[in-house]
Amino acid sequence: MSKKSQAAEHAPNQSEAPGKDHAPQIQHFTVPAEAAGQRLDAWLTTQLPDVSRSRVKLLLDDGQVTVDSLKERASLKLRGGESVEVRGEPAPPPLRAMAEDIPLDIIYEDKDLIVVNKPAGMMVHAGSGATDSARNRGTLVNALLGRQEKLSKTGGDLRPGIVHRLDKETSGLIIVARNDAAHQRLAEMFSQREIHKTYLALVHGHIAEDRGTINAAIARDVIRRTRMTTRRTEGARTAISHYRVQRRIETRWGKFTLVSVRIETGRTHQIRVHLSSIGHPVVGDTHYGAPTTIVLPVANRARRKQLPAPEGLSLPRNFLHAAELKFPHPRSEKPLHLEAPLPAELVAFLEQLES
Repeated sequence: MSKKSQAAEHAPNQSEAPGKDHAPQIQHFTVPAEAAGQRLDAWLTTQLPDVSRSRVKLLLDDGQVTVDSLKERASLKLRGGESVEVRGEPAPPPLRAMAEDIPLDIIYEDKDLIVVNKPAGMMVHAGSGATDSARNRGTLVNALLGRQEKLSKTGGDLRPGIVHRLDKETSGLIIVARNDAAHQRLAEMFSQREIHKTYLALVHGHIAEDRGTINAAIARDVIRRTRMTTRRTEGARTAISHYRVQRRIETRWGKFTLVSVRIETGRTHQIRVHLSSIGHPVVGDTHYGAPTTIVLPVANRARRKQLPAPEGLSLPRNFLHAAELKFPHPRSEKPLHLEAPLPAELVAFLEQLES
């Protein structure tokens, strides 16, 4: 066999069915002898440029790859000479937000912007690693598109209108831009700290000072990549939070403090990280040190049977709420002052805690 013929045999052969609707893309490979002993997923990654090994594994898990006409595991050890067929697109299509009929609590709206009182448990938008399944459903963006909203395109197809974000388990006020001009101006105001955001948080323990400022730079934790930290200097960014005690609460479950927090910067998990860094994690925030269940202190355990209360209290979200926004309108410069009260589940938790 000539070298030209050998090259043709080992190169992928892409085929499509003719007609208006194309059949799934099919690629054929012949495993060369020198690939013997390699894992199927590792070898196939070398044959599909710009495709990650995790994406190859997904194709294998979905049954889109066959070896000698049989579906095989990613860990299959190759012998050489096998015929490998890949059906479908190796790279997933770009993720786009989808419209969904989800009710929203609209606090304010005009032709330039919308302010929504986001519930806890709702993501603002799908993550870049999400798929068109569960992780791309139930988002704030999807709910806005379900209202037939025309949103700014500055954030792209995945984040239309989104100027800033709230954590999934944080409730409260969030601004959405309806057009690119408003989006650009709002982004400038955030950068220049012209937008004042105040949160309410319930933390464990009694904060000693009635008011204070936490000025601690925040960086990503090198060990637990989903966490942020104030204990690392490399890559850290300035973060400033001002807190004021609203009231200190003494209960049979322990001591707690209700605080308002005004942030100058908007770093990832900023309030949660800052409050945890001074020894007062936000109630419900197990990511940063709060217990999953609040149990009675040791001194009260002997009295548990006499107390008309459950064995423990738990909150399936963070006790953190974006309660207030103050900023000039991006077009008219008219001052806006918007508020959202504590949601019912947080009010009920406070009542249960103090009962």
